[in-house]
Amino acid sequence: MMPLAFAATLSVSSAAELNPAAVTYKLPDQIPWSPADARGAQNAVVVGDPSKPGFYMVYTKWTKGNHFSRPHFHPNDRYIVVLKGTWWVGSGPKFDPDHGTVAMPAGSFVTHFGKQVHWDGAKDEDAVLLIMGEGPATATEVEQK
Repeated sequence: MMPLAFAATLSVSSAAELNPAAVTYKLPDQIPWSPADARGAQNAVVVGDPSKPGFYMVYTKWTKGNHFSRPHFHPNDRYIVVLKGTWWVGSGPKFDPDHGTVAMPAGSFVTHFGKQVHWDGAKDEDAVLLIMGEGPATATEVEQK
């Protein structure tokens, strides 16, 4: 019978190596996040380039403390999965985080339709999102009416 310590050593030392032509990956500590911007948001591009035409995927973290985008729209649909925390979403040109948002807890799936005004952010906890769409992912701010 093999001692347990030896068996554990075998499983660690014989870890599979992945063929980079078949699979690439980044562990969480290898994903480069931007510094938090003035709105309290950080981004990490994981696929594509959101500034150019084509498919992209971006992690976005809204930091706690009532950090929100202002009303805006994007030219194309965007698909968002809430990975962690609670993300608060509002729509229309009137910016009112206290009364005009709906909480999206972790596990929620949200579609922001192209050319439709929305705004979003975090209140009392960080919210981490996975955003997918077709670039370019520009944002056009909208005046409050």
